[in-house]
Amino acid sequence: MKFRSRRMIVGTMGTVAVCLLGVVLASGQAGQQPRPQMAEEVFKNVQILKGIPVDEFMDTMGMFAAALSLNCIDCHTPESSGSWDRFGDDTPLKRTARRMMSMVNTINKDNFAGVRNVSCYTCHRGDLRPKVVPNLALQYSVPVEDANEVEIVPVSGGPTADQIFDKYIQALGGTQRLANFSSFTGKGTYIGFDTEQTKVPVEVFAKAPAQRATIVRPRIGDSTRVYDGRAAWVAASDKPVPLLTLTGGNLDGAKIDAVLSFPAQARIKQLFAQWRVGSTSINDREVRVVQGTNPRQPPVNFYFDDSTGLLLRTLRYVDTPVGRVPTQTDYSDYREVSGVKIPFKWTATWTDGQATTELSEAQVNVPIDAAKFARPAPARPR
Repeated sequence: MKFRSRRMIVGTMGTVAVCLLGVVLASGQAGQQPRPQMAEEVFKNVQILKGIPVDEFMDTMGMFAAALSLNCIDCHTPESSGSWDRFGDDTPLKRTARRMMSMVNTINKDNFAGVRNVSCYTCHRGDLRPKVVPNLALQYSVPVEDANEVEIVPVSGGPTADQIFDKYIQALGGTQRLANFSSFTGKGTYIGFDTEQTKVPVEVFAKAPAQRATIVRPRIGDSTRVYDGRAAWVAASDKPVPLLTLTGGNLDGAKIDAVLSFPAQARIKQLFAQWRVGSTSINDREVRVVQGTNPRQPPVNFYFDDSTGLLLRTLRYVDTPVGRVPTQTDYSDYREVSGVKIPFKWTATWTDGQATTELSEAQVNVPIDAAKFARPAPARPR
């Protein structure tokens, strides 16, 4: 099989925290609960997007922002930027969004058996108003290639998924060294939307086979992300709830990040029932793409440098009521620590922000307090 890049129109992506469809933090609903909180339990004025977890609701807001190149206050009122209570105020754009959701749902139901083949982005492509006149400059310009826009076409020859993973393991230090790699800690800096584009301290803790915790220390208070091997949470004062439980594709993403911290080939292969192989390019570098799939779940792509064998990127998706939302993580600056290569820099890009972590130091096979991987305490309000 081979992955072939397709043309895509590049739209400007809006930065968001919450957009569209009117939300207000419901008083007394932000406490801890044994199950993930639903959107209507946390926000007011939710008229359509009921019955989905809060993290999926936030991803849906990100999809709207990406499709329209708008940010929070473009769709909500300007006052909402300083108060969760004002996100529930209705606006013309929010009312339009509800009508558009009904229209898209009808299109998918009547034409695609309910499968979400059409989304907001299908027509808008980063523009508030869909284009109705062909763009001749775009039609006759050099195609813009996106390594994330790939499709599988039959092709003979080329390495198998097992061979690509084996090359990756050898590039990191070899099977034996990775088998003895049981934990690591790292310190460095983090910069992103949630830190107002200011570099702040970050600490990373990971323990085999699949536990990982990241603590970002901005001025407004710590932001903690934990995957304990089964469940995942985010505790941060800028979230709509003080302790956000990750679900669906976000939970799967936390698991993938944790497993990749200790990339034994068997652990990675167990993540998915089926693997397919293709090729593309990133920044003019030849890349082997290994795609993992499970029944009734979005695929996940792993991009490996064809020359070095190192992992350059992962691409995963979260299913939302308005379509799939992508999250891309790019890895670089691999350095050897006690015989094992670790990426000292990674950048996560998704529809409501981009964040870069850069390590300045790392230690492997060090004891880590089990409390680091426990469910974090809810963040304190700002």
